[in-house]
Amino acid sequence: MRITTTPSHPHPRAWAEPYKIKMVELLTMSTREDREIAIHKAGYNTFLLKSRDVFIDLLTDSGTSAMSDRQWAGMMRGDESYAGSDNFYHLEKAVQDFYGYKYIVPTHQGRGAEHILSRIMIKPGDIIPGNMYFTTTKLHQELAGGQFADIIIDEAHDPENEHPFKGNVDLNKMDALIKKYGARKIPYVCIATAVNMAGGQPISLQNLRELRDLTQKHGIPIIHDMTRVAENAYFIREREKGYQNVSTAAIVKEICSLTDGATMSAKKDPMVNIGGFLALNDEDIFDQARNMVVIYEGLHTYGGMAGRDMEALAIGIAESVDEDHIHARVGQVQYLGDHLLAKGIPIVRPIGGHGVFLDAKRFLPHLTQKVFPSQTLAAEIYLDSGVRTMERGAVSAGRNPETGQNNYPELELVRVTIPRRVYTQAHMDVVAESIEEVYSKRDKIRGLQMTYEPKHLRFFQARFQRIP
Repeated sequence: MRITTTPSHPHPRAWAEPYKIKMVELLTMSTREDREIAIHKAGYNTFLLKSRDVFIDLLTDSGTSAMSDRQWAGMMRGDESYAGSDNFYHLEKAVQDFYGYKYIVPTHQGRGAEHILSRIMIKPGDIIPGNMYFTTTKLHQELAGGQFADIIIDEAHDPENEHPFKGNVDLNKMDALIKKYGARKIPYVCIATAVNMAGGQPISLQNLRELRDLTQKHGIPIIHDMTRVAENAYFIREREKGYQNVSTAAIVKEICSLTDGATMSAKKDPMVNIGGFLALNDEDIFDQARNMVVIYEGLHTYGGMAGRDMEALAIGIAESVDEDHIHARVGQVQYLGDHLLAKGIPIVRPIGGHGVFLDAKRFLPHLTQKVFPSQTLAAEIYLDSGVRTMERGAVSAGRNPETGQNNYPELELVRVTIPRRVYTQAHMDVVAESIEEVYSKRDKIRGLQMTYEPKHLRFFQARFQRIP
């Protein structure tokens, strides 16, 4: 964890996680030979590894966090009535109290909310600006006939740039889109907090207010991808002038107040294993969504979630903004990132909120993006130690829908994602040592070629083989 000082202890002192462990899940310890067999069977795609073959699983923070005793107790209070479950109303109140949105449509997870929102708000030919793409969000927008437009600041595409708010919107880019296409062709602006593909980078409240002023002049709503909003709020408190003494909960609510609705994958910040929702302030859009969720997810008072899961989510929303929790959560990520920086490992800076992102271009400078360096690096880390990470580069970026050519993004990254309340500082030390070991042998690493490519979201299921 990070070293802290207090008024009573002005000198730095060690700091521990604000929880204790009352149940353990045994991990698999494998040999290098075991891992060679496993990664070959998985086509060198860490998504296709079996969990039993993984030692420390840092593939994602989505649905992999540890629930609290309060959340587990809430699971026992699940009201599994088909209609009008008490747990739905607990969840609705939590969303209203902590986020401030008026209406909620529960979904099985975040992409269910993205699907419904895109079907309602996007028409063929529309342009949807956003502060960097996210894979499932962008695909839903395209399937609805829209086209994503990146309006994030240029600094976000530079992993070495130390800008404190690399999730910010470039207002000139946004204004140029309005002038080029007209406000009627822009159904909404999609704003992510703690931008995933940029390395977990936050947007500032000042920038969000300025965007709000611009979009309101043209009648364009802002839809909030809020899956990691608490982490974004933490960085605002740490980095934005005037917010050092404001609570995380208050900052979260202020962020939400500057938007018109939100999609939430509750598997991240609120620490449940499944679930999500679409939150709205517009009653007409809510009415359409409430009708559509019945078609694709379930009745509007459960929408793809069991009552017990809605109860755990309502409790998790409150826990996500607890100061001790968010300090420990981001602090563990910072600990790993600081360790890697001290060893000269190239990572995205500043260190983000949900994971450390290795810069594969600088890590493996002898490999071009045509041989998928991020995919290669993730496989090599697994081979070294059994630590599972994931690719966030050319494979995730997919192909240009018009030309069919691979997209080669500026950021070619490996995401080392930390689940909440799962691993200890000792686990982070093991991860750091493994990455250091791979870095020491980086010149000998060969790239990959793709042998199987699915039509959509290829990073989940694509298969590769080593280049001879």
